Amino acid sequence: MKKLSARRRHPLAVFVVLLIALAATGGLYAAFAPAEEAQADNRAQSLAIDEGEALYRVGCSSCHGRSGEGGSDGPSLVGVGPAAVHFQVGTGRMPLQNPGAQAPAKPRAYTQAEIDQLAAYIGSLGPGPAVPEASAYDPADGDAARGGELFRTNCAQCHNFTGQGGALTHGKYAPGLDDVEPIFIYEAMLTGPQNMPSFPDTVLPEQEKRDIIAWLNAVNTSESPSPGGFSLGGFGPVSEGLFAWTFGIGALVALTVWIGARSAKARKS
Repeated sequence: MKKLSARRRHPLAVFVVLLIALAATGGLYAAFAPAEEAQADNRAQSLAIDEGEALYRVGCSSCHGRSGEGGSDGPSLVGVGPAAVHFQVGTGRMPLQNPGAQAPAKPRAYTQAEIDQLAAYIGSLGPGPAVPEASAYDPADGDAARGGELFRTNCAQCHNFTGQGGALTHGKYAPGLDDVEPIFIYEAMLTGPQNMPSFPDTVLPEQEKRDIIAWLNAVNTSESPSPGGFSLGGFGPVSEGLFAWTFGIGALVALTVWIGARSAKARKS
């Protein structure tokens, strides 16, 4: 009877042992797998920083200093963050070709992978704004009407009512925002490049930035409609009225002079 009773308990004991073994295996995986993944991420980040440092030494250190401390030809990059690097290098403004009042946008000199490596290195020098996620600047999630109000309040003084750009002092200018990629608009607001003030999330929340991007996407791209035909800089009825007055009245004066000349010639003949 004792042997039979032991045999009956044996399957249950095996089941308990299997559960303990599975639990132990799961615990070991939970203990070691995330650590291995974190180590792999750290190695990849370290490699990106090293590659970015090599690129920086060749293309940037002559102006910004060997360790990003800045110099007579360029500001310090400590604490500007990856977003500033992504904007400046991604739009071709950096590396700067010729010193001047302002760095213009031009075809970029680095691949996207190299830009990411440079951003990783500059980000390692000090904390700063990170490159935003795609959801942060998606125009489809913004309110264009609200964005128009925000743009006219915060941006139109320099960039014109529809982002056509405008002149500033001492040879500087606010660039036109036509067909600018949404990520660069977001990063410009976040970091405040060159003469532009910065608008961190404490001043202009993420949703409001997205609304402004939606507005520009609606009115200032190559595919945006222009119901009035010739946009005249997007200034509205003032510029349109001035255009009509100047050229319309000018045309009427010219027509009047032509008619008067024809009449005088006819009388003489």
